[in-house]
Amino acid sequence: MFRTKRSVLVRRLWRSRAPGGEEEEEAAAGGEPGAAAAAEARAHVCGGGRGCCPGKAGRGGRASAGAEAELKALTHAVLKRLKERQLEGLLHAVESRGGARTPCLLLPAKADSRLGQHWYPLPVLLCKVFRWPDLRHCSEVKRLCCCESYGKAHPELVCCNPHHLSRLCELESPPPPYSRYPMDFLKPTDCPDSVPSSTETGGTNCLAPGGLSDSQVLQEPGDRSHWCVVAYWEEKTRVGRLYSVQEPSLDIFYDLPQGNGFCLGQLNSDNKSQLVQKVRSKIGYGIQLTKEVDGVWVYNRSSYPIFIKSATLDNPDSRTLLVHKVFPGFSIKAFDYEKAYSLQRPNDHEFMQQPWTGFTVQISFVKGWGQCYTRQFISSCPCWLEVIFNNR
Repeated sequence: MFRTKRSVLVRRLWRSRAPGGEEEEEAAAGGEPGAAAAAEARAHVCGGGRGCCPGKAGRGGRASAGAEAELKALTHAVLKRLKERQLEGLLHAVESRGGARTPCLLLPAKADSRLGQHWYPLPVLLCKVFRWPDLRHCSEVKRLCCCESYGKAHPELVCCNPHHLSRLCELESPPPPYSRYPMDFLKPTDCPDSVPSSTETGGTNCLAPGGLSDSQVLQEPGDRSHWCVVAYWEEKTRVGRLYSVQEPSLDIFYDLPQGNGFCLGQLNSDNKSQLVQKVRSKIGYGIQLTKEVDGVWVYNRSSYPIFIKSATLDNPDSRTLLVHKVFPGFSIKAFDYEKAYSLQRPNDHEFMQQPWTGFTVQISFVKGWGQCYTRQFISSCPCWLEVIFNNR
């Protein structure tokens, strides 16, 4: 029997779904002894829906037959309502894992579907099928700025492309102690004829002004053409020049099928370390850095965790800075301008003329640093970024 093109696309999409995650939910709902406790324990370890860790429930095996059949029937019913062109775009997005530029999948905003005891909006349902089986609510996801539905409160049509959304990384309270640093390094030191820099050790060093000529791009009076610059480091060596960012969104990647931005793979590096080479190859799709109304967001597009340290990610009254672990597919608000300005000393004119580490975010690929790791400082990490924001 010949299959139509539509049926072939639907079958390919179903085969491309994410690993199942309904088994423990169904078992817990059915009252299986110990199932609810086991699911809760796993959620606690992973941070549940509030941390940066994706739920891992059910990854050890496929969902139960009943739940699988229900999910398949519901998914097929939704997909069969799509036009052939929409199915092709969705399949391209799913099979490229978000690495290709794919159009929005605009569907009626009021449409939703029932799965078990829950009603899911269509964007959440497709995200559950193709990305995060443990996803439960639309408040757990964040729309990317590349999407037509971005910033629209109540549109008639909403984008359901699962790779136009990211999982929202909410900070735990208290956050996990991946690393702790004293807040003292945020304060300027009394070094004559020098400016503070945190790139080498994680603390403040006194360096001659001539040694920071690249950083002075942030201090040119009246220069508002860029909102940040990015430096790429391999251990203690900076590779390439500073990358000035004018556009609201920037892709930083090593290998991206349709990448347009800061390509780390094109930089010439003399580092022969096997670990650096290994980590560099794992950067893949990298991250997306976006300046939005409420601050600067980082979206982890790679297949491995990233680690972020920022002065504005923690309580201003805290005496410690934490390094936060962000899993693949998750977004985190890495920088908040309002918080950063509140941490400055507004009446200190001399201080305002110097670069300030509070306007810097450090991001490490794959490998973390701090008290829980053998690497105490980010300069020991194989591949990392320093993002310096323009405070003008």
